Amino acid sequence: MSKLLIKNAKIVNEGHIFEGDILIEDKFIKEINENISPKTPDVNILYAEGKYLFPGMIDDQVHFREPGLTHKANIASESKAAVSGGITSFIEMPNTKPQAITQKTLEDKFAIAAKTSYANYSFMIGGTNDNLEELLKTNPKTVAGIKLFLGSSTGNMLVDNEQTLEQIFSSTDLLIAVHCEDEKTISDNLAQYIKTFGEDIPVALHPQIRNAESCYISSSKAVALAQKTGARLHVFHLSTEQEMALFTNKIPLVEKKITAEVCVHHLWFNDEHYADKGTLIKWNPAIKSAKHQKALWEALLDDRIDVIATDHAPHTLEEKRQVYTKAPSGAPMVQHALPALLEFYRRGQISLEKIVEKTAHNPALLFQIDKRGFIREGYYADLVLVDLSKPWTVTKDNIHYKCGWSPLEGTTFTSRITHTFVNGTLVYNNGTFNDTTKGQRLEFNRDV
Repeated sequence: MSKLLIKNAKIVNEGHIFEGDILIEDKFIKEINENISPKTPDVNILYAEGKYLFPGMIDDQVHFREPGLTHKANIASESKAAVSGGITSFIEMPNTKPQAITQKTLEDKFAIAAKTSYANYSFMIGGTNDNLEELLKTNPKTVAGIKLFLGSSTGNMLVDNEQTLEQIFSSTDLLIAVHCEDEKTISDNLAQYIKTFGEDIPVALHPQIRNAESCYISSSKAVALAQKTGARLHVFHLSTEQEMALFTNKIPLVEKKITAEVCVHHLWFNDEHYADKGTLIKWNPAIKSAKHQKALWEALLDDRIDVIATDHAPHTLEEKRQVYTKAPSGAPMVQHALPALLEFYRRGQISLEKIVEKTAHNPALLFQIDKRGFIREGYYADLVLVDLSKPWTVTKDNIHYKCGWSPLEGTTFTSRITHTFVNGTLVYNNGTFNDTTKGQRLEFNRDV
């Protein structure tokens, strides 16, 4: 049994910051106390003076591209980047090739992750207009949930049959996560801009094509359907002021049936950045104006928004540099999400306690993840040490994504992740990775 004692860390957990020690035995947190002395000689000691200790970030929305799109990324490369950024668990989306829309294709992805993932993992099964039978076979204790694309991001995974949607919402107790953009609104807008510009539409018009109206039409319908059916709904990557009225902070998270997520890029970028970044910051839903960005921040801080995630979605630079209509949406974020959030802390926009709540505690509660997301005795030792005064600049030389680029290149962060522990094992240590261990499949505390 491996034993490790982390001493004199500033522990950020459950709304408090306190200095203390943590004893890890095997995969679990054995003891948390102000001063722990090793009782046996086989305890390794890591001195953490001046550093902050967080529960590992749980990223509830990533696209790691395996199988079928591995020229962009794979589970090994992106989970490696994730742990270097303080993410110890991820939930991956079904729009791979083949799509994870059957139990077999879903389990094939779990098999890949078991052999290659640096972080803990789960996957969502994707809904379509005709796979309800497969969705209902899903084991709620071993699968994160169902993903539905209600916008046109993913071609034939678009679920646009209203009768089918109501059937899915009415038939399962699984968490249903949704991408909300109205297909007709977007198609009509795009057609108009193609008439004016042809294929090379200025990317600054992206938020006019995939506009706030398209988001609200779709998300308001999803929320109304969840209210009608009693379904457990989680709305991904919100991006508009209007949508904030759909969510509440009047009840505790564990009592909410409808929950909300915001992504780091919608907090970091606004439409003023298109002039410099171009298609590198083309995301769906679109980066919108500072007015929408301000509304997202307000809802995040007053708890209408429950979770911060990345929507990590790598493409090659060659793909991203195509004209607007051909450049794919999405960008890599897992390595740089937590450093970006810590930059907001340095600016006084958010507390460390709130960052931990939105990136670790709340994803664990929302998905009912077993023994993760908190620094508690008996929980898995998924932990991250952070130095808040160790500046570094994002360059191609220190990017770990397989695609080799980041929309944050050139950004200097004042904080740095120095150590990441996954299930009690040190997997990342100041730029060095431990290749001898792999993450575990997440389990969920749900009634079957």
